[in-house]
Amino acid sequence: MIRRAAIVVSGLLACQPRPGPSAAGMSLRSDAFQPGGGIPRVYTCEGDDRSPPLRWTGVPAGTKSLALVIADPDAPDPAHPLRTWVHWIVLDLPPGDAALAEAVPTDRLPAGAREGTNDFERTTYGGPCPPIGRHRYVHTLYALDATFPELKAPTKAELERAIAGHVLAQTELIGTYQKQDAAK
Repeated sequence: MIRRAAIVVSGLLACQPRPGPSAAGMSLRSDAFQPGGGIPRVYTCEGDDRSPPLRWTGVPAGTKSLALVIADPDAPDPAHPLRTWVHWIVLDLPPGDAALAEAVPTDRLPAGAREGTNDFERTTYGGPCPPIGRHRYVHTLYALDATFPELKAPTKAELERAIAGHVLAQTELIGTYQKQDAAK
């Protein structure tokens, strides 16, 4: 257990932005839900399972690409989380773009962007589908000083290893969801 915690901490530290003025001011928002608020059902396994609209501002100078990871750190049970479940990875987003549209299909991603492999073992968005309780869904956007064409469909761990030392800034947006059946 201690070893696993060290690996997680190590991975988190590897992705921390470099200190400096360029790391300040980047933000990530959605028109579908407020920070810390509930994610509407349409973006979940109980709805249409489509990706929420996302927009960002404050991308620092020198950014060559952006990467997005949506993950649930409360899996399988928020009272006893055992792992982080990855729902979506998008990498090599162009820094000049400031948004991802709702329900964006793979073939409509911005030029050069591509999806990584999530924990559903696919390279498309997989919406919140918590087995028990209200889970947090952390949307993390990284501003990077490089592109990563060698990564074809990376997992979160592979992406984190590749971007270590390349993070100029990062920001998070957290939404929550609890299945309708589980809320009763």
